[in-house]
Amino acid sequence: MSTAERYRVHPGAVTAVRAGPGDRLDIIDPHGRQVAEVTVLAGVPDAVPEVAADAPATVLGGLRAGTDENGYAAGRILALLAARGIDAREARATRLFGPFSPAGARVGLRVEAAALVLVAAPAPTTRLDPVDPNPASELLLELRRATPPPPGPPELPPPLLEPVLDLRIDAATARGYEVRAGHYIQILDVAGRQCSDLLAFDARALQDGLEYGLDPTTTRTMIGHAFPKPGLSGRFFDRRTRPLLEVVRDTVGRHDTFALACTAKYYADMGYPGHLNCTDNFNAELARYGIGARRGWEALNLFYNTAFDADHQFVVDEPWSRPGDYVLLRAATDLVCASSACPDDIDPANGWQPTDVHVRVYDTDRKFSVALASRVTPDAPAVLTSDSGFATRTRALTQQLTDYRGFWLPTEFDNHGPRQEYLACRERAAVMDLSALRKFEILGPDAEALLQATLTRDIGKLATGQVVYSAMCNETGGMIDDCTVFRLGENNFRFVGGDPYDGVWLREQADRLGLDRVWIKDSTPQLHNIAVQGPVSRELLGPLIWTPPTQPALRELGWFRFLIGRLGGPDGIPLVVSRTGYSGELGYELWAHPDDAPALWDAVWEAGIPHGLAPLGLTALDMIRIEAGLVFAGYEFCDQTDPFEAGIGFTVPLKSKTVDFVGRDALLERKAHPQRTLVGLRLDGPETAAHGDSVHVGRSQVGVVTSAARTPLFGSIALCRIAVRYATPGTTVEVGKLDGHRKRLTATVVPFPFYDPDKTRPRS
Repeated sequence: MSTAERYRVHPGAVTAVRAGPGDRLDIIDPHGRQVAEVTVLAGVPDAVPEVAADAPATVLGGLRAGTDENGYAAGRILALLAARGIDAREARATRLFGPFSPAGARVGLRVEAAALVLVAAPAPTTRLDPVDPNPASELLLELRRATPPPPGPPELPPPLLEPVLDLRIDAATARGYEVRAGHYIQILDVAGRQCSDLLAFDARALQDGLEYGLDPTTTRTMIGHAFPKPGLSGRFFDRRTRPLLEVVRDTVGRHDTFALACTAKYYADMGYPGHLNCTDNFNAELARYGIGARRGWEALNLFYNTAFDADHQFVVDEPWSRPGDYVLLRAATDLVCASSACPDDIDPANGWQPTDVHVRVYDTDRKFSVALASRVTPDAPAVLTSDSGFATRTRALTQQLTDYRGFWLPTEFDNHGPRQEYLACRERAAVMDLSALRKFEILGPDAEALLQATLTRDIGKLATGQVVYSAMCNETGGMIDDCTVFRLGENNFRFVGGDPYDGVWLREQADRLGLDRVWIKDSTPQLHNIAVQGPVSRELLGPLIWTPPTQPALRELGWFRFLIGRLGGPDGIPLVVSRTGYSGELGYELWAHPDDAPALWDAVWEAGIPHGLAPLGLTALDMIRIEAGLVFAGYEFCDQTDPFEAGIGFTVPLKSKTVDFVGRDALLERKAHPQRTLVGLRLDGPETAAHGDSVHVGRSQVGVVTSAARTPLFGSIALCRIAVRYATPGTTVEVGKLDGHRKRLTATVVPFPFYDPDKTRPRS
């Protein structure tokens, strides 16, 4: 049999796979407890003997065609059913797995005749059961064909919508095409690791004999980035500073605007005279539009992986793009465009093997979400940036958004600004969207054992209704993440961290330890959250939160405790409310299903008006958490930093926790022989330090700034990881700017947290 083809079935979705006689299809439940619905479309009965079609196909029955991407994808599946005379609402399926199927459960299906196999992963829209939460998760498919397919480029992913132009650009060629204002251009890397240079000209100016095309220098100057990306810095400009294109989506995130499209001279100088090149290919294509030839074209070099090293040398490596990766652009005006499939085969620019590029154009009647793509692991599927359930409310207050861990979150709010948002949190109350936190349900008889073995805190001491803050380390003692853990029951925990990789690592550890009675289920899509922080937060929220007699009232809720209640009364929106936060103030976090998020925001906002409630963005949050000495991944810690060096050594009770956990031996050694520690710095003047600035005593570097801010209460402050010899409060150091030596900012080592070091405010 051939090498396995792998497919994913996303929760609530359907994946169609064509199989032939002798093929084998394995359906895998990688995370456990996820039902699969399998429907077979074939010309003969028993094409897949194990599929009995004895249950309703609930996912197929719920599909609805529409004009957006999801509706278009549903329409393709419905068309497949209709072509065989099947009403989706009457479709039948075989159900595999069940409420207690183990992680990694697998069912193999024999295919005895040509068939189209539809596999669905039902995703109930009901809220998480607080007693037994079991969020829907993906399924995996592995198809091994009896007859290997003929060699050729990978199959393109289906169109996002019905295209008005579908254009293949063969390897080492270029094609010209016209695009109307408002149309979307999708440029796809067919086989992966292939560059595609793009030119675009104002079509109306061309009619007047003027050439105004994409200008990389103008674009970089206008946006302040090396290349545009989806969001506020997502436009390409011409030399008049007029936008020609907007980046809507990018599944790669690595492109170039510095180099010319490859030229005849480049190849000749490298010893390859007469080599095909993008510039000559462009000249030939653009002549019919009246565009003059050039010896080298300034272009947007999509998928071209370039950088400048520490010596400012321009370097090139293989592209990051995978088969089917794409960039989606929107035309700001009528354009004449040209795209290439770069012929470079003498360096890594195209992975040493030029291949095809594909272009699709979609009309203006459709709208696409603005998104970047991220992958948890290199082989994981791309996940696009999404809105949280609170987005309709926050977007009404600001368009200053950034992609934070796969969610669009506000950086600051119109008519407020970071300083006013900061002051609201310190003096009154502020509300912020923190839905990007990753939530994982850790369920089953082995749940406590897994968390005991992977976290530094003693989870065995955690009571139901209690929350604990912990570090999670690797074998060397380096931090993978920090997290909070909620205990919902004897065998039910909720892990809340910052990194989607946390779930991957926990599953790996469960496998390594042989813990087969634990399920790690991602509940992030079903649990979004806001934080209400500030000295009046209890007074604000108290009248809003109803709790049954079995739960504490909000006014009685202790620090690092949570309650399960409802909004407004016994029939209100179900909520989890925890007395936790990231501000150093009295505060609460409210966790709800995203469908309920707008109503929750509205209730909090209305109740907060008499109290001077303000929204809080990420910029103000950074000022607040630095004052409070709260650490941030990638700044205060990484996998090279242990909890002691990160300033959270209190999360590692090596004496009282006698149970072994990952990294314990390394942490014993690192605690006994500390080299660095986290301290606060007070800078003498108003200038601010920045993450990564060097810290010196004399010429020698003795530390590095991890975070810095200029705050209304403390002026210019910083957190610094410094050699223990220089960590004594009162020590004078210098923060290096420019090259670290040409400019220095004088600072003094001080204890941290700067704000409320005894935590009297959050404990109050």
